[in-house]
Amino acid sequence: MAKKFRRVQRDKASGIPKKYLSGSKNRRKKAEEIKRTALAYKRGERIDIRAVSRSRMAQGKKRKKR
Repeated sequence: MAKKFRRVQRDKASGIPKKYLSGSKNRRKKAEEIKRTALAYKRGERIDIRAVSRSRMAQGKKRKKR
C-alpha cells in the first residue's frame, strides 16, 4: 500500500502551491513563469535555465532604499 501524503495548500488563482509563490513581489508573474517552464519541460522543449534563474532572482530581490 502506497504512503499517502498530506495535500498542500494551493493558490486559488493559479493552482500552484502557495509555498512556491511565497516571498515573491508579483505572485501572478511568478506563477506564470513556473507554469510556462513546466509546460516546456513536459513537451521536451529546451529550457533557458539562465533566463528562468534571472527571473526568479528578480522576483525575490529587495529594492535599494534611497
